[in-house]
Amino acid sequence: MKDQLARWPVRLVIGLVAPLLLIFLWQWQASAHSVTFAPPVAVASALAELLRNGDLLRDTLATLQRAFTGLAIGAPLGVAAGIAMGIWKPVDRLLGPLLHALRQVPMIGWLPLIGLWFGVGEGTELIVVSMSAFFPSMLNSHAGVAQVERRYLEVGGIYRFTTLQRIRFILLPAAMPLVLTGITQALAFAWISTIGTELLTGAGSGLGVAMQTAQVQQRLDIMLVVIGVTAALGFLINQLFRRLRQSLLRWQPAQS
Repeated sequence: MKDQLARWPVRLVIGLVAPLLLIFLWQWQASAHSVTFAPPVAVASALAELLRNGDLLRDTLATLQRAFTGLAIGAPLGVAAGIAMGIWKPVDRLLGPLLHALRQVPMIGWLPLIGLWFGVGEGTELIVVSMSAFFPSMLNSHAGVAQVERRYLEVGGIYRFTTLQRIRFILLPAAMPLVLTGITQALAFAWISTIGTELLTGAGSGLGVAMQTAQVQQRLDIMLVVIGVTAALGFLINQLFRRLRQSLLRWQPAQS
């Protein structure tokens, strides 16, 4: 623990090298091509403007709500489907080919069809985001259950476990690392698809809608602010879930 605390300032300095170089390059390009590059000062001014009028907070909350709602719908369904397919071979034979075929279509590719069925709005966006979270959760949960060692199942047979007891006490604990990996991937896919659907539909509010509006208004400074906020939020959410995953899997060897 002390070694990690001692290395923390060094890691922070190393981590700041690339952003500082990017800002330097950014300023140089803005000075040379003022039309296509907004200088950092202009972006900072746009950030202050968006914070002052509340637009940034409103769009951020709308995107977060949309992403986590889709995740809350799609990830549990994916985990349940993956576990069912891993336990019962008939379910895998029945649903596996269909689901593996459907997941080959990019999630944004479903947007025109779903929009035609349900209209362009919140419902369509949530369906696409939920589908984006469903497939990685399903695939990793199925792999986690399928890789459980047979000797663990034999122990359950000795104790005459019911199906629910096998799932609760054997399959879920053994498959949990891959299940959480699937949810981590589902979180990333849900975040990306949320921004993508907002950009394409332009309905309501959200960071993607703000990007589209800034493009129409030719406000490069606002566009860069929204892109920066999107990247920072995605990174922060990923790091928070990574810490949660490490906490839930404390029994696993620590990874550097």
